[in-house]
Amino acid sequence: MGNTENFCKKLGFIGAGNMATAMMSGIVSGGIFTADEIMMSDVSGERLSFISEKYGVGITPDNKEVARSCGTLILAVKPQYYTQVITEIAPIVTPGQIIITIAPGQTLESLSERFGSDRLKIIRTMPNTPAMVGAGITAVAPNSNVTQEELEYVRKILGGFGISEVVGENLMDAVVSVSGSSPAYVFMFIEAMADAAVADGMPRAQAYRFAAQAVMGSARMVLETGKHPAELKDMVCSPAGTTIEAVRVLEEKGMRSAVIEAMKACTGRSRSLGK
Repeated sequence: MGNTENFCKKLGFIGAGNMATAMMSGIVSGGIFTADEIMMSDVSGERLSFISEKYGVGITPDNKEVARSCGTLILAVKPQYYTQVITEIAPIVTPGQIIITIAPGQTLESLSERFGSDRLKIIRTMPNTPAMVGAGITAVAPNSNVTQEELEYVRKILGGFGISEVVGENLMDAVVSVSGSSPAYVFMFIEAMADAAVADGMPRAQAYRFAAQAVMGSARMVLETGKHPAELKDMVCSPAGTTIEAVRVLEEKGMRSAVIEAMKACTGRSRSLGK
């Protein structure tokens, strides 16, 4: 990686929950870091033992050990623990390290204030749970101390479990609702479609396969054809047909409005987490 050697020697995760593990697994599978170049800390010794046995990465119960040992740090704890963790590692981190956060509501400004330094390289990110199957999308917002080379290096890391896009920090709360939290809405939609198919006589396992594959295929059509979703919807809706009848009922029941209002509530909650 050329001049990136100073910040890419070792990758550290503070927090070893499901999202951190999904990220780590993709990074190792993609050959971006080897298992012995990664260190993870967590309050749960049982969790650390499981990760060590399954993935072979370094483990420690000491967050400070991760901060001392790794050039790039990923803070993968829940938002309510950020102050505690940052207070613990702040005396150790240096301007030569890169700090990546994945929690909603934690602004670049507030992170710098908590670390007590405006010289640190901090990158806000928002991944989502499809990272667990290598199909995530992660929003990326760096502070002004991060060079273009460092940003591309971080995006290469994030590429281990999906794709990434650089966004203005002002959009990060919208990202939470449109991608960070939205898998839950999609899972609810798949479950509801499967329930309806079961009501019509289809075995449940088969109903989940039909519903999930239809959602996955529809999403690929949006991404790969470049067509507007409304145009793709119209292609399915034959005159006086079955699909337009279903669409009519969804409109009558307020599907669009429900989704929009839910996402606005999600965005609002994300903003409040930083206060």
